[in-house]
Amino acid sequence: MPAFSLDPEQTTWCARLRTLAAEQLRPLVDKGEPGRVNRPLVAALGELGLLARLFDSGALDLCLMRESLAQVCTEAETALALQGLGAHPVAAFGSPEQRGRWLPEVVAGRAVAAFALSEPGAGSDAAALALRAVPDPATGGWRLHGEKRWISNAPEADFTTVFARTGDPEGLDGAGGAGGARGAGGAGGARGVSAFLVPADRPGLTGEPLDMLAPHAIGGLAFDGVPVGPEDLLGEPGQGFRVAMNTLNLFRPSVGAFAVGMAQAALDATLVHTAGRPAFGGVLADLQAVSHQVAEMATRTEAARLLVYAAAEAHDRGDPDVPRRAAMAKLLATETAQYVVDAAVQLHGARALQRGHLLEHLYREVRAPRIYEGATEVQRTIIAKELYRNAAARTGSTGSTGSTEMSSARPSGAGVPA
Repeated sequence: MPAFSLDPEQTTWCARLRTLAAEQLRPLVDKGEPGRVNRPLVAALGELGLLARLFDSGALDLCLMRESLAQVCTEAETALALQGLGAHPVAAFGSPEQRGRWLPEVVAGRAVAAFALSEPGAGSDAAALALRAVPDPATGGWRLHGEKRWISNAPEADFTTVFARTGDPEGLDGAGGAGGARGAGGAGGARGVSAFLVPADRPGLTGEPLDMLAPHAIGGLAFDGVPVGPEDLLGEPGQGFRVAMNTLNLFRPSVGAFAVGMAQAALDATLVHTAGRPAFGGVLADLQAVSHQVAEMATRTEAARLLVYAAAEAHDRGDPDVPRRAAMAKLLATETAQYVVDAAVQLHGARALQRGHLLEHLYREVRAPRIYEGATEVQRTIIAKELYRNAAARTGSTGSTGSTEMSSARPSGAGVPA
């Protein structure tokens, strides 16, 4: 299927999902408490089969779900996406025991997942992680010490995918101080990071909610000797960045889809408003300055949508240039959504700034996606590194852009949720 053409079954399903969001999910959002995990909403996503679809379909399907939900109910979109972000590492890298314990609960909407990469001092340069997994000779496992910050669904999640510094995977020291990829961001660099599945009831794990611009469940986590063992590893020791980047390469295009959905909602509202708002003896849409602005909003939204779909299809095909495509899609779509929502507010005037207005809501929601899962500046870095690496490969030049792993993995900035 060409990236620019959805088949009738897909478009029909998207329309039905928007209807379901308006009729069944929006009422649950309205009953929820801002800044807290809305468990009835998560359960409804499970009952509708949307959470199961996160794990049995591809990146394009994920984008269609997120875009459709975002047009109608950003809170439902976010709840869906965060379940996928937190649980995808378990689905892709978990042991049979881990998958059997947690995935059925996630799919049913009974367990809430979180993805903990960002820290107070390590966001965009995620290879600089300071959370340490110190060997525990008594158990053969580790003790986690440190903090995570701006974590989706924290501190209420039932389990969290946690990235911690265990040290060089080739084994110079278990504490991670000696052997990793020096100069790659921290003492151990990307090679010294491992991923763990940490249930919420582990001793020494505490957290606090954070009050953010858009009131979603976001918090900090503190690890005071939290015990983890080999059975809690996701993937291989020292290969945590493979887990993180596999997840982010899937979800970055869908962050773009979330942004496109918000842009489309703002555009739709603007079309209605400008076509009916009296102004200067006609309506706003009669003014060339207004109609040209709306045309620009629509064109940018459609361009972002097509780039998102193309990146998602590249992921589903297993193309080697997914990091570049995913970064391009997230970059263009999130910047476009910011532009479109801001333009919509301008064309609506003061009414759009009133608390409770759709655009007031979107204005707060649209800002964070330009930061989380890799800030705009980080996406440009990834794109440039991939371009120069590919150019060097074609010409036989060694260049200075670094390895494939580091060019696509090091700047991630994941953790701040939508």
